[in-house]
Amino acid sequence: MTALDTADPGFIDDPYPTLAALRAEAPVVWHDGWGMFLATTHAAVTDTLKSRDFGRIWSDFEPEDQMAQVNSLHRNQLMENEPPAHTRLRRLVAGAFGRGHVERMRPRVTALAEELIDSFEGGDIIAQYAEPLPVFVIADLLGVPRTDHADLRRWSQAIVHLYEPGTTQATKTAAAQAADEFSAYVRDVVAFREQHPGDDLITGLIAERAEGDRLSEDELVATVVLLLNAGHEASVNAFGNGLVAALQHPDQWRRLVRAETDIAVAAEEWLRFDAPLQLFERTAVADTQVAGVPIAQGQKIACLMGSANRDETVFGESANRFDLGRDPNPHVGFGLGRHFCVGAPLARVELQASIATVVRRFPALRLEATTRRPTWVLRGYEAVEVFSA
Repeated sequence: MTALDTADPGFIDDPYPTLAALRAEAPVVWHDGWGMFLATTHAAVTDTLKSRDFGRIWSDFEPEDQMAQVNSLHRNQLMENEPPAHTRLRRLVAGAFGRGHVERMRPRVTALAEELIDSFEGGDIIAQYAEPLPVFVIADLLGVPRTDHADLRRWSQAIVHLYEPGTTQATKTAAAQAADEFSAYVRDVVAFREQHPGDDLITGLIAERAEGDRLSEDELVATVVLLLNAGHEASVNAFGNGLVAALQHPDQWRRLVRAETDIAVAAEEWLRFDAPLQLFERTAVADTQVAGVPIAQGQKIACLMGSANRDETVFGESANRFDLGRDPNPHVGFGLGRHFCVGAPLARVELQASIATVVRRFPALRLEATTRRPTWVLRGYEAVEVFSA
């Protein structure tokens, strides 16, 4: 199998040649180091994510005494469960992220983007614009103070680093502390909302019933933490990855400035070209197969999302080209099947608003410097320095 060292700086900088080599080998390959299969093609990834023979089966981190809260946050939220628990938990939050409700939020999201860009005079657009926007949006939706956004971001990043291959003890220790602090924070917010209900999602979750089954406190805390994490991590990375790609391709940036391509269409290419989530893991719940490869019950398969999004059999000879007019664009950035991202409509509104606002305010934007996050599964930039010529 083609060597896959996800900690190699060269791979983190540009994983796509390696992913292309894996696709050329086979739709499904075995990775000895991870002890699991890898789905490399668009078809193999799609089949895996849509198949009822695979599920999200959570395995607790060890040691339990240190990782107890990390494990509780995962085993009690919808992303790490299958039906019937997944169905019940998803139903509770789905209404808040429905397309109609989210579209009614669009003016508010756009106004927030304009408010943030008003104070931007150049420098790191991630810290000053891309990070606050989705955090503020999800904080407002949940009823959490915007002023706490730095803590929310810090806790979130510490926890999601657990999803990278080769988790170290230092990563576990940082995630455990973040999970403890994050959970205590959410419990305080829940306690406040129980006494002082508001027009927010946490108040709604407290009062919600699903088939007569009230959310337990652990489920409520885990759901809120998941929404705060997932509600901004991918959005920040999608904006940063797409902005860098657009500025590195001046012809495509000009298409935005001249309104030669629809913003909604362009946003889908931002999600496809340099995927903010590179890997989704599944476990076989029955003996099955993908692309003719037998996979036994209990074996794991990692869907390489960035590889699927560059598959030449789907995206043609232009698969490795950044094309803001690409339509249709069947990328798999939000997943597929029952675990399709519940927040996808909101993420799209945020991305479209953030792109449109930056292009309108800074049509002559130039890229000065970038700093990549030292991770691959959650692919993004720690900093993107820009200036307006």
